[in-house]
Amino acid sequence: MRFHKIYKRSFLPLGCENMSIGNQLRTVILLGLLTGLLLFVGQLLGGTSGLIVALIFAGLMNFAAYWFSDKLALSAYGARQVTEKEHPRLHRLVREVVQQANVPMPRVYVLPGEFSNAFATGRNPKHAAVAFSQGILNLLNDSELKGVIAHEVAHIKNRDILISSIAATIAGVISFVASMAQWGALFGGFSRDREGPGIVEFLILAIVTPIIATLIQLAVSRSREFQADATGARFAHSGLGLASALEKLEADIRQKPLKLHATTESTAHMMIANPFGRLHGITALFSTHPSSKERASRLRSMTF
Repeated sequence: MRFHKIYKRSFLPLGCENMSIGNQLRTVILLGLLTGLLLFVGQLLGGTSGLIVALIFAGLMNFAAYWFSDKLALSAYGARQVTEKEHPRLHRLVREVVQQANVPMPRVYVLPGEFSNAFATGRNPKHAAVAFSQGILNLLNDSELKGVIAHEVAHIKNRDILISSIAATIAGVISFVASMAQWGALFGGFSRDREGPGIVEFLILAIVTPIIATLIQLAVSRSREFQADATGARFAHSGLGLASALEKLEADIRQKPLKLHATTESTAHMMIANPFGRLHGITALFSTHPSSKERASRLRSMTF
């Protein structure tokens, strides 16, 4: 058994393994920074009661979103579960990937519409679903679609829904406390004693910290996309299919971006590619996804 594990490890793609370790470490560091920011906010408040209330509130909201993530996301897009008889090509490719990933077969859905995208959802591998728009099924060949499926199954395997829920909870607490501080300043003014934050502390608490929390949360999301790319490439035994798919998706989304509204904005991080198109320059810090060009370059550099 020990020999088998060593043998199996020795044949992991070297580039993929190194990238996976780097992405995992980056996620840990980012979550640590987010937690540290939360503690800093608590210190600025000078007490824990408001922080505890915010933690409970944000925790309940994000736990509900995590527990019912599959139902919420699928219903929001009008997804329809399809059988193997209805979509033999899609089921065949999904089955090939999950066998490599050693996870249960997820439920398979198709989203109506000509936009091109896909996502995975579900609180754990036993309650997972993968969804693909009609547009992406028409756009990609089998190799490219298998790469996309492998990426989504990697999200399931890596429990990224849980990780993103933890990040969202901490960022939500910080934003909630910042909102409380804004309302407190509006009705009570700034504290002139040591019981509450003064004007400098207020500006940091109400304006700076929620922005930093959002940036860290989005950085976590981008890190998990890189991780899913690397893990998915290992499942598919190649990064070339996914690299080609990402390039096609970026070009197609540029022509047919999703309209920005509450549903698409709240679920954008779940998609395999940013459904609104690529952000450039400093605005890329506010993107849920890394650039497709960088992702494709990394995928093509992997050695199998």
